[in-house]
Amino acid sequence: MANPLFDTLFGRHAGQGTPFLHLPDGRIVTHDAFLRLAAKFANGLTVFGLKPGDRLAVQVEKSAEAVALYAACVQAGVIFLPLNTAYTPDEVSYFIENSGARLFICDGRKMGKLTPVAEAAGAKVATLNADGTGSFAVAARTRPDQFETVPRAEDDLAAFLYTSGTTGRSKGAMLTQKNLLSNAQALADTWRFTADDVLLHALPIFHSHGLFVAINVTLLAGGAMILLPKFDTDAVIANLPKATTMMGVPTFYTRLLDDDRFTRDLVGHMRLFVSGSAPLLAETHRQFEDRTGHRILERYGMTETNMNTSNPYDGERVAGTVGLPLPGVEVKVCDAEGAAVAPGEIGVIEVRGPNVFKGYWQMPEKTAEELREDGFFITGDLGLIDDRGYVHIVGRAKDLIISGGYNIYPKEIELVLDDQPGVLESAVIGVPHPDFGESVVAVLVPAPGESPDIEAIAAVLRERLAGFKQPRHFEVVDELPRNTMGKVQKNVLRDRYAALFG
Repeated sequence: MANPLFDTLFGRHAGQGTPFLHLPDGRIVTHDAFLRLAAKFANGLTVFGLKPGDRLAVQVEKSAEAVALYAACVQAGVIFLPLNTAYTPDEVSYFIENSGARLFICDGRKMGKLTPVAEAAGAKVATLNADGTGSFAVAARTRPDQFETVPRAEDDLAAFLYTSGTTGRSKGAMLTQKNLLSNAQALADTWRFTADDVLLHALPIFHSHGLFVAINVTLLAGGAMILLPKFDTDAVIANLPKATTMMGVPTFYTRLLDDDRFTRDLVGHMRLFVSGSAPLLAETHRQFEDRTGHRILERYGMTETNMNTSNPYDGERVAGTVGLPLPGVEVKVCDAEGAAVAPGEIGVIEVRGPNVFKGYWQMPEKTAEELREDGFFITGDLGLIDDRGYVHIVGRAKDLIISGGYNIYPKEIELVLDDQPGVLESAVIGVPHPDFGESVVAVLVPAPGESPDIEAIAAVLRERLAGFKQPRHFEVVDELPRNTMGKVQKNVLRDRYAALFG
Protein backbone atom coordinates (compact mmCIF):
# COMPACT_ATOMS: atom_id res chain seq x y z
CA MET A 1 0.00 0.00 0.00
CA ALA A 2 1.26 3.45 -0.88
CA ASN A 3 1.10 6.77 0.94
CA PRO A 4 -0.93 8.94 -1.48
CA LEU A 5 -0.25 12.31 0.14
CA PHE A 6 3.48 11.81 0.58
CA ASP A 7 4.02 10.10 -2.75
CA THR A 8 2.18 12.79 -4.72
CA LEU A 9 3.36 15.92 -2.92
CA PHE A 10 6.80 15.05 -1.62
CA GLY A 11 8.25 11.73 -2.77
CA ARG A 12 8.32 12.45 -6.49
CA HIS A 13 10.84 15.26 -5.93
CA ALA A 14 13.58 12.89 -4.68
CA GLY A 15 16.87 13.62 -6.39
CA GLN A 16 15.66 16.90 -7.88
CA GLY A 17 18.11 19.75 -7.40
CA THR A 18 15.51 22.37 -8.30
CA PRO A 19 14.87 25.25 -5.86
CA PHE A 20 12.06 24.74 -3.37
CA LEU A 21 12.60 27.23 -0.53
CA HIS A 22 14.20 30.66 -0.83
CA LEU A 23 15.05 31.68 2.74
CA PRO A 24 15.45 35.18 4.23
CA ASP A 25 19.21 34.73 4.71
CA GLY A 26 19.69 34.05 1.00
CA ARG A 27 20.00 30.26 1.26
CA ILE A 28 18.15 28.08 -1.21
CA VAL A 29 16.85 24.66 -0.17
CA THR A 30 16.37 22.31 -3.11
CA HIS A 31 13.55 19.82 -3.35
CA ASP A 32 15.95 16.95 -2.74
CA ALA A 33 17.66 18.62 0.23
CA PHE A 34 14.25 19.32 1.74
CA LEU A 35 13.23 15.66 1.38
CA ARG A 36 16.45 14.51 3.01
CA LEU A 37 15.84 16.83 5.95
CA ALA A 38 12.25 15.58 6.20
CA ALA A 39 13.54 11.98 6.25
CA LYS A 40 15.89 12.84 9.13
CA PHE A 41 12.96 14.36 10.99
CA ALA A 42 10.80 11.29 10.28
CA ASN A 43 13.56 9.14 11.78
CA GLY A 44 13.67 11.58 14.69
CA LEU A 45 9.96 11.09 15.36
CA THR A 46 10.52 7.36 15.73
CA VAL A 47 13.42 8.02 18.13
CA PHE A 48 10.98 9.97 20.31
CA GLY A 49 8.64 6.96 20.26
CA LEU A 50 5.97 8.09 17.80
CA LYS A 51 4.15 5.49 15.72
CA PRO A 52 1.70 5.77 12.83
CA GLY A 53 -1.56 7.30 14.05
CA ASP A 54 0.06 9.11 16.99
CA ARG A 55 -0.42 12.87 17.26
CA LEU A 56 2.38 15.42 17.20
CA ALA A 57 1.52 18.89 18.53
CA VAL A 58 3.75 21.68 17.21
CA GLN A 59 4.06 25.32 18.23
CA VAL A 60 7.12 26.69 16.47
CA GLU A 61 8.13 29.72 14.45
CA LYS A 62 7.96 29.52 10.69
CA SER A 63 11.10 28.07 9.08
CA ALA A 64 12.30 25.51 6.56
CA GLU A 65 12.61 23.05 9.45
CA ALA A 66 9.00 23.66 10.49
CA VAL A 67 7.83 22.83 6.96
CA ALA A 68 10.04 19.73 6.95
CA LEU A 69 8.42 18.60 10.20
CA TYR A 70 5.04 18.58 8.44
CA ALA A 71 6.51 16.48 5.61
CA ALA A 72 8.10 14.13 8.15
CA CYS A 73 4.73 13.51 9.80
CA VAL A 74 3.13 12.66 6.46
CA GLN A 75 5.97 10.27 5.63
CA ALA A 76 5.88 8.61 9.06
CA GLY A 77 2.08 8.36 9.26
CA VAL A 78 1.98 10.69 12.28
CA ILE A 79 -0.99 13.06 12.62
CA PHE A 80 0.25 16.65 12.42
CA LEU A 81 -1.26 19.22 14.81
CA PRO A 82 0.09 22.76 14.21
CA LEU A 83 -0.74 25.35 16.88
CA ASN A 84 -0.88 29.12 16.57
CA THR A 85 2.35 30.59 17.93
CA ALA A 86 0.31 33.17 19.87
CA TYR A 87 -1.50 30.57 21.98
CA THR A 88 -0.85 30.83 25.72
CA PRO A 89 0.20 27.89 27.92
CA ASP A 90 -3.41 27.52 29.10
CA GLU A 91 -4.61 27.17 25.52
CA VAL A 92 -1.77 24.82 24.54
CA SER A 93 -2.55 22.59 27.51
CA TYR A 94 -6.09 21.98 26.24
CA PHE A 95 -4.98 21.11 22.70
CA ILE A 96 -2.36 18.63 23.88
CA GLU A 97 -4.65 16.95 26.39
CA ASN A 98 -7.65 16.81 24.05
CA SER A 99 -5.69 15.49 21.07
CA GLY A 100 -3.74 12.96 23.13
CA ALA A 101 -0.51 14.18 21.54
CA ARG A 102 2.45 12.02 22.61
CA LEU A 103 5.06 14.62 21.69
CA PHE A 104 4.97 18.42 21.81
CA ILE A 105 7.61 20.39 19.89
CA CYS A 106 7.98 24.06 20.75
CA ASP A 107 10.37 26.97 20.43
CA GLY A 108 13.20 26.74 22.95
CA ARG A 109 12.50 30.24 24.24
CA LYS A 110 9.07 29.11 25.46
CA MET A 111 10.14 25.75 26.84
CA GLY A 112 10.19 26.94 30.46
CA LYS A 113 6.52 27.90 30.44
CA LEU A 114 5.28 25.17 28.14
CA THR A 115 7.07 22.10 29.51
CA PRO A 116 5.00 21.84 32.73
CA VAL A 117 1.64 22.13 30.94
CA ALA A 118 2.67 19.72 28.16
CA GLU A 119 3.97 17.09 30.56
CA ALA A 120 0.89 17.47 32.75
CA ALA A 121 -1.18 16.77 29.63
CA GLY A 122 0.80 13.59 29.02
CA ALA A 123 3.24 14.63 26.28
CA LYS A 124 7.00 14.52 25.96
CA VAL A 125 8.59 17.87 25.09
CA ALA A 126 11.29 18.76 22.56
CA THR A 127 12.37 21.98 20.89
CA LEU A 128 12.76 23.21 17.33
CA ASN A 129 13.93 26.77 16.86
CA ALA A 130 13.57 29.02 13.83
CA ASP A 131 17.32 28.80 13.21
CA GLY A 132 17.14 25.01 12.96
CA THR A 133 18.53 24.31 16.43
CA GLY A 134 16.78 22.75 19.42
CA SER A 135 16.74 19.32 20.99
CA PHE A 136 14.58 17.70 18.31
CA ALA A 137 16.67 19.13 15.46
CA VAL A 138 19.92 18.06 17.11
CA ALA A 139 18.68 14.51 17.65
CA ALA A 140 17.18 14.24 14.17
CA ARG A 141 20.20 15.55 12.28
CA THR A 142 22.25 12.58 13.43
CA ARG A 143 19.71 10.20 11.89
CA PRO A 144 19.81 8.80 8.31
CA ASP A 145 18.54 11.00 5.49
CA GLN A 146 16.45 8.15 4.11
CA PHE A 147 13.20 6.87 5.63
CA GLU A 148 10.91 4.07 4.53
CA THR A 149 7.59 5.79 3.92
CA VAL A 150 4.78 4.40 6.05
CA PRO A 151 1.85 3.06 3.99
CA ARG A 152 -1.37 5.03 4.42
CA ALA A 153 -4.85 4.79 2.93
CA GLU A 154 -6.57 7.85 1.54
CA ASP A 155 -9.06 7.85 4.45
CA ASP A 156 -6.31 7.72 7.09
CA LEU A 157 -5.90 10.88 9.15
CA ALA A 158 -3.09 13.24 8.19
CA ALA A 159 -3.72 16.28 10.40
CA PHE A 160 -5.80 17.88 13.12
CA LEU A 161 -6.70 21.56 13.01
CA TYR A 162 -8.53 23.01 15.99
CA THR A 163 -11.37 25.42 15.44
CA SER A 164 -13.24 27.13 18.26
CA GLY A 165 -16.98 26.96 18.68
CA THR A 166 -19.66 29.14 20.15
CA THR A 167 -19.45 27.14 23.37
CA GLY A 168 -15.83 28.21 23.77
CA ARG A 169 -14.59 24.62 23.56
CA SER A 170 -12.23 24.10 20.64
CA LYS A 171 -12.95 21.25 18.23
CA GLY A 172 -10.33 19.12 16.53
CA ALA A 173 -11.17 18.82 12.84
CA MET A 174 -9.86 15.49 11.54
CA LEU A 175 -8.38 15.85 8.04
CA THR A 176 -7.56 12.83 5.92
CA GLN A 177 -4.98 12.23 3.23
CA LYS A 178 -7.75 12.47 0.65
CA ASN A 179 -9.02 15.77 2.07
CA LEU A 180 -5.64 17.44 1.68
CA LEU A 181 -4.56 15.87 -1.61
CA SER A 182 -7.84 16.35 -3.47
CA ASN A 183 -7.94 20.01 -2.49
CA ALA A 184 -4.35 20.64 -3.59
CA GLN A 185 -5.09 19.03 -6.94
CA ALA A 186 -8.24 21.10 -7.48
CA LEU A 187 -6.49 24.36 -6.55
CA ALA A 188 -3.34 23.75 -8.57
CA ASP A 189 -5.47 23.09 -11.63
CA THR A 190 -7.89 25.98 -11.04
CA TRP A 191 -5.11 28.50 -10.38
CA ARG A 192 -2.81 27.13 -13.13
CA PHE A 193 0.23 26.51 -10.92
CA THR A 194 3.31 25.05 -12.65
CA ALA A 195 6.94 24.29 -11.86
CA ASP A 196 7.80 27.78 -13.09
CA ASP A 197 5.87 29.47 -10.27
CA VAL A 198 7.56 31.12 -7.32
CA LEU A 199 5.09 31.80 -4.51
CA LEU A 200 5.73 34.68 -2.12
CA HIS A 201 4.78 33.01 1.18
CA ALA A 202 4.24 35.47 4.04
CA LEU A 203 1.40 33.58 5.72
CA PRO A 204 1.66 31.67 9.00
CA ILE A 205 1.87 27.90 8.63
CA PHE A 206 -0.40 26.83 11.47
CA HIS A 207 -3.68 27.00 9.55
CA SER A 208 -5.12 25.83 6.23
CA HIS A 209 -4.25 28.86 4.10
CA GLY A 210 -0.52 28.98 4.72
CA LEU A 211 0.02 25.25 5.23
CA PHE A 212 -2.36 23.14 3.18
CA VAL A 213 -3.13 25.63 0.42
CA ALA A 214 0.16 27.45 -0.18
CA ILE A 215 2.62 24.64 0.55
CA ASN A 216 0.66 21.70 -0.85
CA VAL A 217 -0.20 23.50 -4.10
CA THR A 218 3.42 24.58 -4.60
CA LEU A 219 4.70 21.05 -3.96
CA LEU A 220 2.15 19.50 -6.28
CA ALA A 221 3.19 21.87 -9.08
CA GLY A 222 6.90 21.40 -8.40
CA GLY A 223 7.37 25.14 -7.88
CA ALA A 224 9.27 27.20 -5.33
CA MET A 225 8.44 29.47 -2.40
CA ILE A 226 10.00 32.60 -0.97
CA LEU A 227 9.53 31.74 2.70
CA LEU A 228 9.18 34.92 4.76
CA PRO A 229 8.82 34.58 8.55
CA LYS A 230 5.74 36.84 8.53
CA PHE A 231 4.17 39.68 6.59
CA ASP A 232 6.49 42.67 6.62
CA THR A 233 5.81 45.37 4.04
CA ASP A 234 9.49 46.09 3.36
CA ALA A 235 10.33 42.39 2.95
CA VAL A 236 7.33 41.73 0.70
CA ILE A 237 8.10 44.69 -1.56
CA ALA A 238 11.76 43.63 -1.76
CA ASN A 239 10.82 40.07 -2.76
CA LEU A 240 7.91 40.68 -5.12
CA PRO A 241 10.24 41.10 -8.13
CA LYS A 242 11.45 37.51 -7.56
CA ALA A 243 7.93 36.00 -7.31
CA THR A 244 5.20 35.08 -9.77
CA THR A 245 2.34 34.52 -7.33
CA MET A 246 1.27 35.63 -3.85
CA MET A 247 -1.33 34.40 -1.39
CA GLY A 248 -2.52 36.64 1.41
CA VAL A 249 -5.28 37.83 3.68
CA PRO A 250 -6.99 41.19 3.01
CA THR A 251 -4.75 42.92 5.55
CA PHE A 252 -1.71 42.14 3.37
CA TYR A 253 -3.22 43.95 0.42
CA THR A 254 -4.48 46.98 2.34
CA ARG A 255 -1.00 47.47 3.82
CA LEU A 256 0.65 47.19 0.42
CA LEU A 257 -1.76 49.77 -0.98
CA ASP A 258 -0.76 52.12 1.84
CA ASP A 259 2.85 52.08 0.57
CA ASP A 260 3.84 54.32 -2.36
CA ARG A 261 6.51 51.80 -3.43
CA PHE A 262 3.80 49.32 -4.35
CA THR A 263 3.36 50.21 -8.01
CA ARG A 264 2.23 48.74 -11.31
CA ASP A 265 5.86 48.43 -12.42
CA LEU A 266 6.79 46.50 -9.26
CA VAL A 267 4.24 43.75 -9.96
CA GLY A 268 3.94 43.91 -13.73
CA HIS A 269 5.55 40.45 -14.05
CA MET A 270 3.28 38.80 -11.46
CA ARG A 271 0.82 36.12 -12.58
CA LEU A 272 -1.63 35.89 -9.69
CA PHE A 273 -2.66 37.41 -6.35
CA VAL A 274 -4.98 35.29 -4.18
CA SER A 275 -6.89 36.48 -1.10
CA GLY A 276 -8.77 34.49 1.52
CA SER A 277 -9.38 33.80 5.22
CA ALA A 278 -11.51 36.96 5.50
CA PRO A 279 -13.81 38.99 3.25
CA LEU A 280 -12.05 41.37 0.87
CA LEU A 281 -13.79 44.72 0.62
CA ALA A 282 -14.99 45.72 -2.85
CA GLU A 283 -13.12 49.01 -2.41
CA THR A 284 -9.87 47.11 -1.86
CA HIS A 285 -10.54 45.18 -5.07
CA ARG A 286 -11.00 48.43 -6.97
CA GLN A 287 -7.98 50.19 -5.49
CA PHE A 288 -5.75 47.18 -6.15
CA GLU A 289 -6.82 46.92 -9.78
CA ASP A 290 -6.43 50.67 -10.32
CA ARG A 291 -2.94 50.63 -8.83
CA THR A 292 -1.55 47.44 -10.34
CA GLY A 293 -3.74 46.29 -13.20
CA HIS A 294 -4.22 42.98 -11.35
CA ARG A 295 -7.60 41.77 -10.10
CA ILE A 296 -7.24 39.82 -6.87
CA LEU A 297 -8.66 36.29 -6.98
CA GLU A 298 -10.81 35.65 -3.92
CA ARG A 299 -11.76 32.20 -2.68
CA TYR A 300 -13.66 30.63 0.23
CA GLY A 301 -12.67 27.89 2.61
CA MET A 302 -12.68 26.86 6.23
CA THR A 303 -10.85 24.59 8.62
CA GLU A 304 -13.21 21.65 8.20
CA THR A 305 -13.30 21.72 4.40
CA ASN A 306 -10.10 23.33 3.15
CA MET A 307 -11.11 25.34 0.06
CA ASN A 308 -14.63 25.18 -1.35
CA THR A 309 -14.93 27.85 -4.03
CA SER A 310 -12.78 30.19 -6.09
CA ASN A 311 -13.23 33.01 -8.51
CA PRO A 312 -12.08 31.82 -11.93
CA TYR A 313 -8.55 32.18 -13.23
CA ASP A 314 -9.95 32.89 -16.68
CA GLY A 315 -13.21 34.74 -16.63
CA GLU A 316 -14.70 37.39 -14.40
CA ARG A 317 -13.42 37.75 -10.85
CA VAL A 318 -16.38 39.35 -9.15
CA ALA A 319 -15.73 41.62 -6.18
CA GLY A 320 -17.90 40.69 -3.21
CA THR A 321 -18.18 37.04 -4.22
CA VAL A 322 -16.03 34.00 -3.51
CA GLY A 323 -16.57 32.54 -6.95
CA LEU A 324 -17.66 29.12 -8.14
CA PRO A 325 -17.44 25.67 -6.53
CA LEU A 326 -14.09 23.96 -7.08
CA PRO A 327 -13.98 20.82 -9.24
CA GLY A 328 -15.49 17.91 -7.31
CA VAL A 329 -17.05 20.18 -4.67
CA GLU A 330 -20.81 20.67 -4.30
CA VAL A 331 -22.17 23.84 -2.69
CA LYS A 332 -25.81 24.51 -1.85
CA VAL A 333 -27.72 27.07 0.19
CA CYS A 334 -30.34 25.69 2.58
CA ASP A 335 -33.02 26.77 5.02
CA ALA A 336 -32.99 25.82 8.70
CA GLU A 337 -34.41 22.37 7.90
CA GLY A 338 -31.73 21.62 5.31
CA ALA A 339 -33.91 22.08 2.21
CA ALA A 340 -32.29 23.94 -0.68
CA VAL A 341 -33.59 27.49 -1.20
CA ALA A 342 -34.27 29.11 -4.55
CA PRO A 343 -31.36 30.73 -6.45
CA GLY A 344 -30.64 34.19 -5.10
CA GLU A 345 -32.20 33.52 -1.70
CA ILE A 346 -30.13 33.68 1.47
CA GLY A 347 -29.62 30.60 3.59
CA VAL A 348 -26.94 28.51 5.27
CA ILE A 349 -24.15 27.29 3.01
CA GLU A 350 -23.58 23.52 2.94
CA VAL A 351 -20.64 21.78 1.24
CA ARG A 352 -19.95 18.22 0.10
CA GLY A 353 -16.88 16.75 -1.58
CA PRO A 354 -13.56 14.94 -1.05
CA ASN A 355 -12.31 18.06 0.73
CA VAL A 356 -14.79 17.75 3.62
CA PHE A 357 -13.27 16.55 6.89
CA LYS A 358 -13.96 13.25 8.64
CA GLY A 359 -15.47 14.78 11.76
CA TYR A 360 -14.51 16.33 15.11
CA TRP A 361 -12.06 14.41 17.28
CA GLN A 362 -13.87 12.70 20.16
CA MET A 363 -17.03 14.76 19.53
CA PRO A 364 -19.50 12.40 17.80
CA GLU A 365 -22.52 14.47 18.82
CA LYS A 366 -21.03 17.68 17.45
CA THR A 367 -20.00 15.86 14.28
CA ALA A 368 -23.57 14.61 13.81
CA GLU A 369 -24.92 18.14 14.30
CA GLU A 370 -22.77 19.66 11.56
CA LEU A 371 -22.01 16.79 9.16
CA ARG A 372 -25.12 15.33 7.55
CA GLU A 373 -25.44 11.62 6.79
CA ASP A 374 -25.37 12.39 3.06
CA GLY A 375 -21.94 14.03 3.44
CA PHE A 376 -22.96 17.70 3.35
CA PHE A 377 -21.22 19.86 5.95
CA ILE A 378 -23.28 22.68 7.48
CA THR A 379 -20.81 25.58 7.41
CA GLY A 380 -22.82 28.02 9.53
CA ASP A 381 -22.06 30.75 6.98
CA LEU A 382 -24.98 32.62 5.48
CA GLY A 383 -24.88 33.15 1.75
CA LEU A 384 -26.55 32.94 -1.61
CA ILE A 385 -25.77 31.65 -5.09
CA ASP A 386 -26.52 34.08 -7.90
CA ASP A 387 -27.86 33.26 -11.36
CA ARG A 388 -24.31 32.74 -12.69
CA GLY A 389 -23.42 30.26 -9.95
CA TYR A 390 -21.18 32.64 -8.00
CA VAL A 391 -21.31 32.19 -4.23
CA HIS A 392 -21.82 35.27 -2.03
CA ILE A 393 -21.09 35.20 1.71
CA VAL A 394 -23.47 37.61 3.42
CA GLY A 395 -23.01 36.86 7.10
CA ARG A 396 -22.05 34.36 9.75
CA ALA A 397 -24.59 32.42 11.70
CA LYS A 398 -22.37 31.97 14.72
CA ASP A 399 -21.12 35.52 15.29
CA LEU A 400 -17.65 34.55 14.17
CA ILE A 401 -15.17 37.46 14.06
CA ILE A 402 -12.45 37.37 11.41
CA SER A 403 -9.64 39.80 12.19
CA GLY A 404 -6.52 39.88 10.03
CA GLY A 405 -7.39 36.44 8.69
CA TYR A 406 -7.75 34.84 12.15
CA ASN A 407 -11.01 33.29 13.35
CA ILE A 408 -12.15 34.61 16.73
CA TYR A 409 -15.13 33.17 18.56
CA PRO A 410 -16.75 35.65 20.98
CA LYS A 411 -17.88 33.06 23.51
CA GLU A 412 -14.29 32.10 24.32
CA ILE A 413 -13.51 35.72 25.29
CA GLU A 414 -16.83 36.22 27.05
CA LEU A 415 -16.18 33.24 29.33
CA VAL A 416 -13.04 34.98 30.62
CA LEU A 417 -14.65 38.42 30.87
CA ASP A 418 -17.68 37.17 32.79
CA ASP A 419 -15.38 35.67 35.40
CA GLN A 420 -13.65 38.98 36.20
CA PRO A 421 -14.34 41.06 39.33
CA GLY A 422 -16.88 43.81 38.79
CA VAL A 423 -18.35 42.25 35.62
CA LEU A 424 -21.94 41.08 35.62
CA GLU A 425 -22.01 39.98 31.98
CA SER A 426 -20.35 40.71 28.67
CA ALA A 427 -20.87 40.63 24.93
CA VAL A 428 -18.01 40.45 22.45
CA ILE A 429 -18.56 41.63 18.88
CA GLY A 430 -16.57 42.34 15.75
CA VAL A 431 -16.82 45.74 14.09
CA PRO A 432 -15.29 47.03 10.85
CA HIS A 433 -11.60 47.90 10.99
CA PRO A 434 -9.73 49.53 8.07
CA ASP A 435 -6.65 47.32 8.43
CA PHE A 436 -7.82 44.04 9.98
CA GLY A 437 -11.24 43.78 8.32
CA GLU A 438 -12.83 43.39 11.72
CA SER A 439 -11.62 44.04 15.24
CA VAL A 440 -12.79 42.88 18.65
CA VAL A 441 -14.89 45.07 20.95
CA ALA A 442 -15.86 43.97 24.47
CA VAL A 443 -19.07 45.38 25.93
CA LEU A 444 -19.28 45.00 29.70
CA VAL A 445 -22.15 45.35 32.14
CA PRO A 446 -20.90 46.11 35.68
CA ALA A 447 -22.05 44.13 38.67
CA PRO A 448 -24.39 46.12 40.94
CA GLY A 449 -22.51 48.81 42.82
CA GLU A 450 -19.18 47.91 41.18
CA SER A 451 -16.97 49.32 38.45
CA PRO A 452 -14.84 46.97 36.33
CA ASP A 453 -11.09 47.64 36.32
CA ILE A 454 -10.46 47.69 32.57
CA GLU A 455 -6.67 47.64 32.85
CA ALA A 456 -6.74 44.64 35.18
CA ILE A 457 -9.19 42.82 32.91
CA ALA A 458 -7.02 43.51 29.86
CA ALA A 459 -4.02 42.12 31.74
CA VAL A 460 -5.90 38.89 32.50
CA LEU A 461 -6.90 38.54 28.86
CA ARG A 462 -3.28 38.97 27.76
CA GLU A 463 -2.31 36.13 30.06
CA ARG A 464 -5.15 33.81 29.13
CA LEU A 465 -5.71 34.37 25.41
CA ALA A 466 -3.70 34.84 22.23
CA GLY A 467 -2.92 38.40 21.17
CA PHE A 468 -5.18 38.38 18.11
CA LYS A 469 -8.18 37.70 20.37
CA GLN A 470 -7.61 40.76 22.58
CA PRO A 471 -10.33 43.43 22.45
CA ARG A 472 -9.10 46.68 20.92
CA HIS A 473 -11.81 48.60 22.73
CA PHE A 474 -13.85 48.17 25.92
CA GLU A 475 -17.29 49.71 26.47
CA VAL A 476 -19.11 49.75 29.82
CA VAL A 477 -22.91 49.96 29.53
CA ASP A 478 -25.82 49.75 31.95
CA GLU A 479 -27.40 46.80 30.15
CA LEU A 480 -27.15 44.75 26.96
CA PRO A 481 -29.88 45.05 24.33
CA ARG A 482 -32.13 41.98 24.28
CA ASN A 483 -35.03 40.70 22.24
CA THR A 484 -38.37 39.56 23.66
CA MET A 485 -36.91 36.11 24.30
CA GLY A 486 -34.10 37.58 26.38
CA LYS A 487 -31.35 36.90 23.83
CA VAL A 488 -28.62 39.52 23.51
CA GLN A 489 -29.02 41.41 20.23
CA LYS A 490 -25.44 41.52 19.00
CA ASN A 491 -26.59 43.01 15.71
CA VAL A 492 -27.71 46.11 17.64
CA LEU A 493 -24.31 46.34 19.31
CA ARG A 494 -22.52 45.94 15.97
CA ASP A 495 -24.59 48.78 14.51
CA ARG A 496 -23.98 50.96 17.56
CA TYR A 497 -20.20 50.64 17.40
CA ALA A 498 -19.79 50.18 13.63
CA ALA A 499 -17.90 53.48 13.22
CA LEU A 500 -15.65 53.00 16.25
CA PHE A 501 -12.47 52.49 14.21
CA GLY A 502 -13.27 55.05 11.51
